[in-house]
Order: sequence, then structure tokens, then C-alpha cells
Amino acid sequence: MNKIILNYLLKNFLKTFLIVLAIFYSFGIILNLFEEVEFFKNINVSIITPLILTSIYIPGLLIKILPFIIFISSMWFMLSIRNNRDLLTLKVFGYSNLKIFFILAFTSFFLGWVILLVFNPITSSMSKYYEQTKSNYSRDIDHLVTFNKNGLWIKENLSERQRIISALKPEGKNLIDVTIFHLNNESVLIEKIISKKADISEKEWVLNDVTVFKPSNGILVAEKLKVKKIVSLYDYEKINSLFKNFDTMSFLDITLNYNNLLNSGYNKMFLNQSLHTLLSLPFFLLLMTALASILTLNTLKKSDNFKFIIIGLICSVLIFYFKDLSLALGQTDRIPLILSIWAPVLALSLFTFVGVLQINEK
Repeated sequence: MNKIILNYLLKNFLKTFLIVLAIFYSFGIILNLFEEVEFFKNINVSIITPLILTSIYIPGLLIKILPFIIFISSMWFMLSIRNNRDLLTLKVFGYSNLKIFFILAFTSFFLGWVILLVFNPITSSMSKYYEQTKSNYSRDIDHLVTFNKNGLWIKENLSERQRIISALKPEGKNLIDVTIFHLNNESVLIEKIISKKADISEKEWVLNDVTVFKPSNGILVAEKLKVKKIVSLYDYEKINSLFKNFDTMSFLDITLNYNNLLNSGYNKMFLNQSLHTLLSLPFFLLLMTALASILTLNTLKKSDNFKFIIIGLICSVLIFYFKDLSLALGQTDRIPLILSIWAPVLALSLFTFVGVLQINEK
């Protein structure tokens, strides 16, 4: 009998979760499709292209709001078993509120790890494809920044010439081993600049240990300078922000290649933020299920579901606001970054611990 009841709880809970997930996915498709159609309205593509891009963009977005989805799913399931008297039947067979909570909470926790290890690598690959495809159609394609195994590459279209910049790697707010080509509008070389280090903290770059090559009578004449300044369209913050897309980097990518990514020039703060944000996901799912249990399992009486929906939405907004506020404090060095990511988890854990003990007495 216990096995039958356990299967009933797991099957119906996961079924509810998949239904809520499908609803959010459908709404995401509808809302994002308008944005994609707007982007492609002056480009000669079929409606299939924005539809495909929308369908591969939404899964990554759903992972971001997964705690909210699991909270809605948990509340929906628990309200349904309470209102149809299944909760009373479960209690007759020895299933207390605490036991039901543990089954559902640890199912959410396990589900979080499955998503991190199995689905997150897939959604990150889809997000990479989405960004690459969108960049191919972008009307701002004349200005490009890319980072690969060969280093950092930047292309700028200036008023009277083109600029191509390559650097071995970023190092803090500097670029190491920088090569800059200035070409005219006919792609003829105007000058080549080689610098050992470039300070890019501002849009006026400061190049150090510079060698400037200019063509003269068919040969390149070298001129050595200690310092040279150039004005770029990019500075450190702008370049760094282009690579702060969590969706394109999976949990496994960061965990298995952490040192390689650091050596390649990725910002350590960004990697730590990405890693711990993803790592906290299973714990958030567990705690959101706990919060749903506290709100719904405190009585066997039928009640107005609309009231619980409003309470649930208010709680979700407050939690996500606190989460974003805490992360902002970490990003501005008011508190340690890792603490800012885990502080909402710790605070919610204390609250749910007291709440779960109370529903166990019901």
C-alpha cells in the first residue's frame, strides 16, 4: 500500500509540474514570438525562423524561473489533494504532513539536479545557437566582439576607416599582446599597431610598449612609442557585459572547465556567480516546495484557492526581489558575492524550518 501511495504522490506531483511547465512554455512562445517577428520584420526570412528561435530560447528562460514554476506546481498539487479529500485519506494511511512534505521536497531537489546535469547543457547549447543566429542577422554586424581559443577579436567601423583588434587574453582591465589594424574604406592597410598591454578601463585606450608600423614606398616603417592612446567604441565594462550571458554556459561547462576558463581570460567573479547561481537551484526548488507546503497543508478544510494564489504571488515576488537585491549587493562588493547568492537560501531555510514544524502538528 505504501508503494502505491508513494507512486500516486510522485506521479501526480510530476504531472502537475509538467502541466505548469507547458503553460509557461506556451505563454513564453506567444510573448517572445512578437519580439522575434519585430526583429525580423525588415529581413527576408520566413515565419519559421522566428518560431524556431523562440522555441529554442524559451527553455533557457524557464530554467531561470524554475523556482517560481515549482512553487506554483506544488501549491496546485497540494490544494487539489486537500480539496478533493485525498489529503485526509493519506493521513488515514499514516502519511503525516511532514512525510508528504519530505517526499515532495526531495523530489523537487532531485529534479533540480536532473535539470542541472541533463537539461542545462542542452539549453545552454540552444542558447548559443540562438545568439549566433541572431548575430548573423543583426544590422549592427559591422561592430563585432568575439572571444574564442585564439583570443579576443574586435571589429569596429569608424567614420573614415575600419579597425580590427586582436588580443591574446584579457587580464583584469587590460588586454595582453594587442594587435590593431587600421584599414581605409577600400580595406588598404593604413597602420599596424602592436602593444604588449592596453588599459581599456575607459573608451580612450592607453597602449603601452607600442610599435607602430606604417607603409612607406611599399615597406612597413616601424616607430616605437612608450604610450599611445586610441579612442574605441568599447571599454572594459561594455566588453565584459557581452560575455555575461549565463544561458550560454552550462553548469557542467563551468564545473569541469573552471581553471581553463580562467586561464582563457574569463572574469573570475562572473564564473563564481554563474557557478553558485546554478548550484543553488536544487536548494531553491526544495525550499519553494516547502513554502508551498506551509501555505497549503496547515488545515484539512476546503478554502478559496484564489486567496492562496494571491498569497503565493506576493511571496514569490518578495523572494525574487530579495534574491535580486542580495545579488546586487554582492556585485557591488557590499557583501561577499558568494554570500549574496546563498543568503536568500539561508534566510528561506530558517523560515521554512519553523513553518514545516508547525504544519507537522496539524
